[in-house]
Parts: sequence; structure tokens; C-alpha cells
Amino acid sequence: MYRTLHPLRRSMTAAVLLAGLASPMSAQANAPTKAPVLGRWDLTVQGKDGPYPSWVEVSMSGNRTLVGRFVAGGGSARPIAKITYADRTMRFAIPPQWDAATADMTFEATLTNDRLAGIIVTSAGEREAFTGTRAPALRRSAPPVWGAPVTLFNGTDLSGWTAFWGDNNWRVVNGVLTNTKPGGNLRSAATFTDFKLHLEFRYPKNGNSGVYLRGRHEVQVEDISDAELNATHIGGVYGFLVPNENAARGPGVWNTYDITLIGRRVTVVLNGKTVIADQGIPGITGGALDSDEGAPGPIYLQGDHTTVEYRNIVITPVKP
Repeated sequence: MYRTLHPLRRSMTAAVLLAGLASPMSAQANAPTKAPVLGRWDLTVQGKDGPYPSWVEVSMSGNRTLVGRFVAGGGSARPIAKITYADRTMRFAIPPQWDAATADMTFEATLTNDRLAGIIVTSAGEREAFTGTRAPALRRSAPPVWGAPVTLFNGTDLSGWTAFWGDNNWRVVNGVLTNTKPGGNLRSAATFTDFKLHLEFRYPKNGNSGVYLRGRHEVQVEDISDAELNATHIGGVYGFLVPNENAARGPGVWNTYDITLIGRRVTVVLNGKTVIADQGIPGITGGALDSDEGAPGPIYLQGDHTTVEYRNIVITPVKP
């Protein structure tokens, strides 16, 4: 049954409606100017042991708060809860990840001529200068035309590969490329832009390795038992892209990757199952060789965690 509102109720209702009509305009009027630091940035940091790559992304949450993600020299992408930007300077702080220190890492950068320059104070208190440029979009204007397949591992010796960042514990054992104990990583002498990569790998129980695409984007190799997958598990692009299932056969048996990388778009097929389908990789992952994302790069195999074996490594590069 319809009931007439009391005059006071009518006036209050009208006020609420008017306020509701005005609120979008008010919110729009109060919204900040679009911050020029929005986007993704490839960083080069001057650490105590030499330069290393890093990466930061700045995005909007709602209409006034800047948030983001940060990748240091190692580890995975970390969320940034709030970024401030004023007088051409952006600042944020994030807690430590894998390091033993307890203090927050702080980041301060000034934007000049669309380039960043600033200081990172690590969780250990070390001051490290850095510079940054906008990350390239890497969009391709036409479908790839593939060249001839190239065998990267000859099954006999380490020709075409170089160990780095540690002792060379890689050997060829019965035709298998074998990391006999934790030590250095291994990179191909040849570099690539877009490609299709096939390889087979075998890891031990609790094994951990990774395949870096262009030396910058790690596809994880790891023995896992977690029911819930995340971006640091096998089949994932470390810290960024979550596989849709655990298609691994487990430790002690041969597994297969078929990975296609076109610009930033990656498809990962693990043991015949597509676990990542044509998704964009936002930026470099921890352990990258450099942050020059637009340049060709090698295939690199991680050897600093555990023993691991690889075989049948074949790459089909795009034609120039």
C-alpha cells in the first residue's frame, strides 16, 4: 500500500538524492591530476658488488591512491601498498622479502625528462643509486614467421653455453646436461627475441631451478606439493603469472616445457597441458641478467639452488 512521506522525511529524502547526484561531480573535481610516473619502469641499480637490474610498476587504485609492484635484484614481485608523488618525486617503502633484515626498504626517485633517478635504501641500510627508463610495450605488428629449429645443447659438451654467478658445476652425464651440485647458472651464447622453446628437465625431490627467457623472465622449475598454486610454482612466470594447474609429473622423472614468447606474450605448455595461455609478462623477474627488456637475450638455466638435469633443448627463433 502506498504511504505518503511525512514532510520532514520528504525534505530529507530530497537532500539525500541531491547529494547523490552531486557526489560523482565532487569526486571528479577532487580527483588528482594523472601522475606522470604511472606505468612500468626498467631500473638499473648500482649495488655494492656492481650494477644489477630492478623494476617498478606504478598504477592507480581508485581515483587518488598510487599503488604498485616492485622487483629487486632477486626474489619475486612485491606489492606496494601506497606510493606518494609530489614535486616530481615518488616515494614508497616495502618490508623485506627473503633477506634476514627487518627494516623496510625505502625508494625515492625524481622524474626528469621522463626518466627516473634516485636512491634505494635496502633493508640492510645500504644506499644504492639507480636510474630508470620506461619499459617498452613490445607489441608486435604482425604474426611471427618462424625460422629453422636450432639445437642449443649438443648432448656431448657445453659448447655454446657459459657458466656465471658461481662455480661451474654443470657437466654432460650420459648425454644429459647436469647441474651436479648448487653453483653457477648457465646461459646460451646465442641471444633471441621471439621464439618457441622446447626442453626436457628432471629435478630431484625438493628440487628448484628455472628457465629464463631472454635472460630476464623466469619460468619456474620446482618440486611442489601445495594444493593451491601461485606464481612461484612450477609452470608459472616467477612472481607474475600463475599456472592454471599443476601439470608436473613430479621429481625424478622427465618433464617437458614448450614455451612460446612473442613480445611480452607468453604461452607455457607443461607436459602437453597449456598452463599459461598467451598472457603478458609485466616485467623482469628476480635474477634477471639485465633490465633492457627490448634487447635480445639468451636462454639461461638456474643452477644456484639444487641439482637439476636438462636435455633436448631446441629453439625455433623468429625470422628477422
